[in-house]
Amino acid sequence: MLIVENLTKVYEDGTVALRDVSFEVPDGAFMVVIGLSGSGKSTLLRCINRLIDPTAGRVIWDGVDITAAKGEELREIRRQIGFIFQQFNLVRRSSVLTNVLSGRLGYINPAWSLINYFPHEERQRAMAALERVGLTGKERNRADALSGGQQQRVGIARALMQEPRLILADEPVASLDPVLAHTILGQIEKLNKEDGITVICSLHYLDLVQRYGSQVIGLREGRLIFRGTNEDIRKMTDERFKEIYGQEAERITGSSLVG
Repeated sequence: MLIVENLTKVYEDGTVALRDVSFEVPDGAFMVVIGLSGSGKSTLLRCINRLIDPTAGRVIWDGVDITAAKGEELREIRRQIGFIFQQFNLVRRSSVLTNVLSGRLGYINPAWSLINYFPHEERQRAMAALERVGLTGKERNRADALSGGQQQRVGIARALMQEPRLILADEPVASLDPVLAHTILGQIEKLNKEDGITVICSLHYLDLVQRYGSQVIGLREGRLIFRGTNEDIRKMTDERFKEIYGQEAERITGSSLVG
C-alpha cells in the first residue's frame, strides 16, 4: 500500500505545485492521475520517489516513510521504483542495450558503470527485457535512431531492469500518436497485470484513462479534486468534467479533451 498524506510542494519562486494532497494506492493498482498541464501531476510523481523533496506531508510505502528516508535506505527504495519519462530520458548517442543496462546501476558496483562494464548475467537480463517489449534485434542501435514509440519501449525495458514493485509514468504517451499510445500503455498494463507491479501514470485523455486505469485521481492547481474508479470516470458528468479541466474545456467524441 502506498499512502500519500497531506503532500505539499512549494518551489523556491513561491509556486505552489501541490496543496495538501492525500490518497492511497493499493498494491497492484493501475492508478491514473488526470489534470491539465501545470496541475501538479509531474510534481506529485517526482515527490513519491524523492526526485523532488516535498515541502510538507509524507509518502508511506509498506509502512516505510519515503519522505524521511536517507542514504542507503533511500537508494534501496528507489531501486524498487521504476520511472518512465514523457521525453524518454535516454542517452541518445548510446546504444539501446547500454540505455537498458543503466536501469541496473542501483544493483552493481558503481565503479563498473564508469567503464561501461556489466556482468554477463546483467546483459542477459537486459536482452530479456528488450525481448519483452518487442525490441529484439535493436540492442546495438543508437537510441536516437529509433522512433518515438521504440524509444519509449526502451524506457520501459530500462525500468523493468530495476525489478520494480512500483512504476511511475509521467505522461508516457504525450508525444505519441493514438496508435502508439495504446501500444505503450498496453506494455505498461502487461507489467501491471502479469507481474503485479503497481502503476501510477499521469495522462491527459479520458479515453485512455477509461481503457487502462483501475483507479483515478484528478488534480487542479495542485489540489486533489477528484477520486474515483474507472466506472466513475465512465459516468462522469460534464459538470464534474469541468471541475477538473475548467469551464473552457470541452469533450471530444465523448472522451478526450481540449483545454
